[in-house]
Order: sequence, then C-alpha cells, then structure tokens
Amino acid sequence: MNATDPPDSSDTGLFAGTAWHYARYRPGYPAAFLDDLVERLGLHGTGRLLDLGCGTGQLTIPLAAHVAEAVGMDPEPEMLTHADRQALEQTVTNVSWTQGNSAHLPGDLGHFKLVTMGRSFHWMDREQVLTALDEMVDDDGSLVIANDSNLILPSTTWQQAIQDVQRRFLPPDYLHSRTPEAGTSQTHEQLLANSAFRHVHRQVYEFRRSWTIEQAIGYLYSTSLPLRRLLGDRQPAFEDTMSGTLLSIEPSGHFIEPVALEVLTATRRPPFSRG
Repeated sequence: MNATDPPDSSDTGLFAGTAWHYARYRPGYPAAFLDDLVERLGLHGTGRLLDLGCGTGQLTIPLAAHVAEAVGMDPEPEMLTHADRQALEQTVTNVSWTQGNSAHLPGDLGHFKLVTMGRSFHWMDREQVLTALDEMVDDDGSLVIANDSNLILPSTTWQQAIQDVQRRFLPPDYLHSRTPEAGTSQTHEQLLANSAFRHVHRQVYEFRRSWTIEQAIGYLYSTSLPLRRLLGDRQPAFEDTMSGTLLSIEPSGHFIEPVALEVLTATRRPPFSRG
C-alpha cells in the first residue's frame, strides 16, 4: 500500500515521523468554513496571519491568499519541510515557516491580525498561550480555533471497525492515543471567555467526508500515536487485516464519514464594534 513507505525519522517529538503521512492523508478544511472566515473577518489581502501548530499547512496555505503575510509555526521540523514544499507546489509565496511551540511565545514574531489553531489548541498550555497572544494580536484582531471529529471515533460501523482493528494490534495496556497533558477541565470556549479574547462566536459546520482504505490507514499513521513503530514487522498484517475488515463492511472500498467542525472565533471587542 502506498501509505506505508516514507523515510523514518529519528526525531522524538509528539508527531515525529508522521509528517509524510500528515501531508498526504490529513484532510483539509471545507470551503464553506474558509469562505465564511474570510468574509466575517474581512481578510482582504492585508494584515498578518499566525497559524500555531500548523502541521503541513492545511490551514495556513489556503488562508495565505487572503492576508499580506502568513507565518506557520510547528515544533516538528519535518512538518515544516513538507509545508514549505506544498506551498511551493501551490505557488504560495507570502508564507514563511518557523520551528517552535506555544512555550516560545511571544518571541520575536511580531503582531498579527489573525491567529489560527487548527486541531492543535488542545495540545498546548492554553492559558499560557492566551496570555502570550494578548501581546501579539492587534487590538481589532481575532483568534480562530477549529476542531473537527476524529476518524476513529465510532460514529459509523466502519469507523468502529477501524478502532477495533487498531486496538487489536496495539501492545497490551498501550493507550489508544496520546492525549494532551491533564490541566484545567475548562472547555476552549470557557477559557476564551475568561481571557482578553472574551467575545466568542461559535459555529459548527456539518458535512460528509469520503475516505478510501489507503487514506484511512495513512491517516492512522499521521496521528500522535506512533503506530508504525509499535507495529514493527506486523505492519503488513495490520494493513491486510484493516483492508479485509473494511471491505467486508463496504466492498467498494469507499466510506463516508459524518463530520462536525467546531469553529470558535474570539475577539477583544464585540463583533462590529466601533471605536
């Protein structure tokens, strides 16, 4: 299967060794969300964008066309290498990439009209990040936090099967996935409401996402769970079992995931305030 043969990484970070799969198999964001964001925030080619935990640029690159300058930040250097490659392939020239994590903020990155965090805020020290961003975001700027459903959450029969097969191949007592460090139990929305960015707009986009078996396996190899390393020489057996199981559910090999994308947009001032 084409999803299984990238070069291995000797890095030891949370997503080390996943960038090849991340770039190819992590889904992007729906046009409806991106179009709404551009319109609602008035992204008409001015201002600067910072995308924290940018991965391989799934959010940075499409938004770069609507700002004067975009900066993608991620702790994994391989993610940034793939992000830069994809930006070049798409002739996006106003984006730069910097290695670092939320603990390095505010740093010397300057000020931004928009800071985005797509599928990443939960990995951070959220209160520390919001405090740092208070120094970095323009007075009339915005934060956007976007999180969608996880492929292996069992909302359909075939997603339950993926979860079951993966669990069977994991070592005994191994956590199903790495989770963010324990901290405050407050939701993102509650933390935002108690920060400088206390005016929060919440919107949920519901849509359907299609998957092939190759894409599903590639996605599994892109997560923080070091699945390929844990599988070792059982990787071919894992892929054969996953393929056979999924084909027994849907012989076409094509699957539909119901997706809910939650988007929180936070500002210092109420929307459309003046002065």
